[in-house]
Amino acid sequence: MVAVARSPRRQPAQAELPAFAQDVVEGLSGTPKRIPAKYFYDAAGSHLFERITELPEYYPTRCEMEILRAQGGEIAKLIPDGAALVEFGSGSNKKVRLLLEAAPQVAVYVPVDISGEMLAQEAAALRADFPKLKVTPVVADFCYPFDLPAEAKAAPARVGFFPGSTIGNFEPHEAASFMRHAGRMLGANARLIVGVDLIKPAEVLNAAYNDAAGVTADFNLNLLTRMNRELSGNFRRDCFEHHAFYNRERHRIEMHLASLKRQKVKVAGETIDFRAGETIHTENSYKYSVGKLNALARGVGWLPAGNWTDARGYFSMQAFTLAEPARPRPAL
Repeated sequence: MVAVARSPRRQPAQAELPAFAQDVVEGLSGTPKRIPAKYFYDAAGSHLFERITELPEYYPTRCEMEILRAQGGEIAKLIPDGAALVEFGSGSNKKVRLLLEAAPQVAVYVPVDISGEMLAQEAAALRADFPKLKVTPVVADFCYPFDLPAEAKAAPARVGFFPGSTIGNFEPHEAASFMRHAGRMLGANARLIVGVDLIKPAEVLNAAYNDAAGVTADFNLNLLTRMNRELSGNFRRDCFEHHAFYNRERHRIEMHLASLKRQKVKVAGETIDFRAGETIHTENSYKYSVGKLNALARGVGWLPAGNWTDARGYFSMQAFTLAEPARPRPAL
């Protein structure tokens, strides 16, 4: 999931378009071309991403699961009794299951995701396995304000859970904005648990996003299939190619769809010109040091409360507590 700032310049004809169509038309009309990565996650994209997490080259999920299994008890100590756990961009429930098993004091679980179909399936499975837990899913784009269920608002504290290094999909200023927004939503006594991919050798990173089985390429190209189906597009998948590489200067993996020839494509009622070799920038995945994420969090009111890594030091789970607002000084 990722938040990409929408352009303030919109053509009048686009003003009434649904968000997906509007973002696609604006993104493909700009230079360079881009589409927000949150649109990867239709039903097919969500399924393909789950396959990615099981690939031998893709280490983040295994590393994060290792941390949750080994350190879940320590992480759970930060969660107050009766708390509501709010997971931003929940997807599969396999990670939160480990945290819930380690933290039986959680009273309410609020999975938030843009994919309603998968959200409903995962929520039903959790209700069956955690019968004492109140599971209240919310279909929403967590990059924007949404209402928490009444049960979460009534809890004595709210704890944000943001695994999967999804925070790396934001531009750094957007990551700061998300953390500020999360603090306002979670409110007093809040905690935030974040999974983050750490800086590591480029060859490890490049392999993780260019798997031998081609599943990540299918995941990227599925965006074209979705635009064809939902926005009356006529993209030809065989005329585009998956590109992913590590940008050393910016400490991020970039994913692109590269046009293999000069072509015109129709989508959402618009005609888009592509040069041979021109790309659609579909995702960034920033890699952090522990100190860099701590500094970013401090800047928006979160204080570091814990840090746990896997055995190889590839991945980190970091916990933060919301700083109390400064009290006004008494008048002299």
